[in-house]
Amino acid sequence: MHIEYIQNENGTIAVVSSNGEKAILDVQTALDLAMTARYEGGAEKLAIDKKAVTEDFFILSTGLAGEILQKFTNYHIKAAFYGDFTRYTSKPLQDFIYESNQGASVFFVPSQEEAVRRLAEVPGL
Repeated sequence: MHIEYIQNENGTIAVVSSNGEKAILDVQTALDLAMTARYEGGAEKLAIDKKAVTEDFFILSTGLAGEILQKFTNYHIKAAFYGDFTRYTSKPLQDFIYESNQGASVFFVPSQEEAVRRLAEVPGL
């Protein structure tokens, strides 16, 4: 895992890329990642490579996505997950991604550039 920090007028974005290892395996590792970004780089926004996230996150029946996103909400963390989500055919997951993209806290986008752009548009705290 590699974290790069990008600053703009609305705050700092931590861009998390994967070198094959999973940065998010469960709620605790997601929270650890968010706190690392906050305390090392001052970031309250995370652009996270889909490859850095366990596949269980994308199986909504596990409840993992809900738990992680609730923690992010509690700690005022905005997140954009980037990568290819087209292979997921689950209607509930497609609806979840669609609804998330309509808000201002969590996004699912195809590229790192789009993730950074969407997060850059969200005002900081």
